[in-house]
Amino acid sequence: MITALGGGSGAAKFLKGLTGVISPSELTVIVNTADDMDIYGIRVSPDIDTIIYRLSENIDEKKGWGLRGDTFEFLRAATRFGFPAWFGLGDRDLATHLFRKSIIDGGGTLSESTASIAQRFGIGEIRILPMSNDWIETWVETDAGEMHFQEYYIKYSMRPTVHGVNIKGTLEASPAPLVLESIDGADILIICPSNPIISIGPILKIKGVRERLINASGLKVAISPLMRGKPLKGPADKLMKGIGMEASSTQVAKLYADFLDVLIIDRSDEREKAAIEALGISVLVTDTVIPDDQSSERLSREILHFIESLDRTSNK
Repeated sequence: MITALGGGSGAAKFLKGLTGVISPSELTVIVNTADDMDIYGIRVSPDIDTIIYRLSENIDEKKGWGLRGDTFEFLRAATRFGFPAWFGLGDRDLATHLFRKSIIDGGGTLSESTASIAQRFGIGEIRILPMSNDWIETWVETDAGEMHFQEYYIKYSMRPTVHGVNIKGTLEASPAPLVLESIDGADILIICPSNPIISIGPILKIKGVRERLINASGLKVAISPLMRGKPLKGPADKLMKGIGMEASSTQVAKLYADFLDVLIIDRSDEREKAAIEALGISVLVTDTVIPDDQSSERLSREILHFIESLDRTSNK
């Protein structure tokens, strides 16, 4: 059994490849919900939907989010009434959010709505869990003021200089049902190639999650999202530098060092291998760029083979 933690397009791409080399029923995904926000009278859950759309082969490949072939008539009409148009909510995507809202308004939870949406998209065999059913949001302190992460990322295109990151609501939040049990029961735990500050960081702040990872019997593996200090997409480097961190795979290793067994890094970061191993973490150096499903499956196989080699060595 494999439990993965992640959020964003990098996690979605990796998980799609992983489901090509293991049975989907063996996979549980704990998804970041701190990117969620209220807009147009509904609460959107971008990371959950991106993972569901990718795993069900409905993703807009060009954008890396949203539904393939979606239209934006609602968004164009909304601008007539002064609603913001910077958040690209498609017409069919809107149906997903309205369905989620109907479940929650009826007394259901984010966990229940997520499971139901996954079922409607034909991937109910994969267990997809929000990290929490409670309100949590990521806000970014910038030289243009404090703003929701979605505003920083989409509306302002990551242009403002970052001075801090606040994950609001984590102190009061509880893990969603089955989150801790999925960590305890996993043979392998994988930290996806996701932003360590705003995709993985919020999950680790949920009560009990980090402690369960530290004590979990399964092997704990992470994939660095950085190459030469830069992500392929997103603001990981900007956020890390903004809160006083070095943007490097070594810094990623340090963020997870209290529980991590293995870090996967790109060949471009091979020079960091020794520094990461000095933290007591094994390192696999390979090509971590996954532009398509075939590349993602290849990376997944390499990771599983590397884990098997570690098991054989430990058994000796």
